[in-house]
Amino acid sequence: MTSQEEQGEKTRRERNRIDRVTTGRGDDGETALADGRRVRKYSPRMELLGTLDEANSWLGLLATETDADASEKLQDIQSCLFDAGAIVAGGQSAVDWQGLVADMEAATATLNATLPPLQEFLLPGGSRAAAIAHVARTTVRRAERAWWCVVDEDASLRQCKAALGSGSYLNRLSDYLFVYARTLADSERLWRGPTRTASAVTTPSAADPPAP
Repeated sequence: MTSQEEQGEKTRRERNRIDRVTTGRGDDGETALADGRRVRKYSPRMELLGTLDEANSWLGLLATETDADASEKLQDIQSCLFDAGAIVAGGQSAVDWQGLVADMEAATATLNATLPPLQEFLLPGGSRAAAIAHVARTTVRRAERAWWCVVDEDASLRQCKAALGSGSYLNRLSDYLFVYARTLADSERLWRGPTRTASAVTTPSAADPPAP
């Protein structure tokens, strides 16, 4: 390979973030973080990254059940989960997490204003899209629990504003997905309580759920 070809290959690799999927470097049970550190694949940090990836996948499935505007919103959220993962992977984050938290709170309040108050605990379901949103919500909750486990064990993350802010973002995101799931439900099934008498509430937004 000539020097010109080598330079072209270097430029191509710099331009393409992923140009090769299979490397074989993880066959010993370890994987590399963004900062070059190698950790066991079952470490709390990797468990967290895997859970964020799982949540992202559920959001991707949810986006296939929504309209274009809602899908675009969910894609923005998916990108934020990648940004959050970059922090615990040892990378940098230039994201305004406080701004994102405020935006998520506002979006949740806007959706919640279209819904009747809940008289009892809500059973996940109500429609296919709503059920997927609930699975995404509970996966985000699991990611949040894993997040704080990692942060509590890493002094550098405890001092990192981005890490603390993105942890708050995961908290708000699960709230948002709970409310969004309600807007997607054709009807809501409430906890039956000791009498085990089913209670169903039809949401006013079922025919035309608002975009998240």
